[in-house]
Amino acid sequence: MIELGAEIMVKQTTVLPSVPLSNERRTALPTAETAAHLNRQTQTLRAWACKGTGPIKPIKINGRLAWRTADVRRLLEVQS
Repeated sequence: MIELGAEIMVKQTTVLPSVPLSNERRTALPTAETAAHLNRQTQTLRAWACKGTGPIKPIKINGRLAWRTADVRRLLEVQS
């Protein structure tokens, strides 16, 4: 939160998924979208990737983390 005089501005960092998970056609999702689906912060998913402690594991695509859509669906028990 940034306080400017009497006004308070809240920095929005949440990325909302553009497509419901049940309709998602991509095989892997970027970290920000996956975090939004899981209602977690992106840093939580990055920690899972570094420590190998999360309920799902990422893959790397061109050096970036991606999360298998099937794994996210299975974790949330969403039918495709």
